[in-house]
Amino acid sequence: MIAQLTGTVAAIGPTYVTVDVGGVGYAVHAGANTLANLAVGHDYVLHVSTRVREDAITLYGFTSLDDRDLFELLQTAQKIGPRIAQDALDALDADQIRNAIANGDIATLSRIPGVGKKSAERIVLDLADKVGPASSPTGLPQQSGRPAEWRQQVSQGIQALGWSAKEAEEVIKELDSDGAGTAQVPTLLKQAIRMLGKK
Repeated sequence: MIAQLTGTVAAIGPTYVTVDVGGVGYAVHAGANTLANLAVGHDYVLHVSTRVREDAITLYGFTSLDDRDLFELLQTAQKIGPRIAQDALDALDADQIRNAIANGDIATLSRIPGVGKKSAERIVLDLADKVGPASSPTGLPQQSGRPAEWRQQVSQGIQALGWSAKEAEEVIKELDSDGAGTAQVPTLLKQAIRMLGKK
């Protein structure tokens, strides 16, 4: 079972990264949040979750060990597979997810793509006793606003995936004009990728 890869990023796609480890290229599925922190030609340590089926072995990679562990924990809830678990970590950060589960915050969990009210309630029921206590008030997720540097972070993520600085600037202007509200950076990056993919 592969739990970690240390190597050079050889290529980055919309939903994956190829990591060169000693001349062997591993295709690793990754969410927008992880991809935004990677750049071709640089060395990284990826924490990996390996999913084995009869017809395939699939690797899911994360720059954060906590994200990898939460990705695996989410899949122990009924009807939550790797896709929803990965979408969860793109839509919310790990602390937000843990606090939402610990506090029974159905509204926050329902913001995860593919998770409705019933699924959110099921996640709380299955995982509330596994995520540990909720954070103190100072550790609660932010309820409004984005990081002030979100434009720079989204621009860097887009350019890391192969688009130009000009294309990044244009799509960021579109995000601004669309009124992205309180969306977090990983969500904004996914929206930007979708916009650029349509052009």
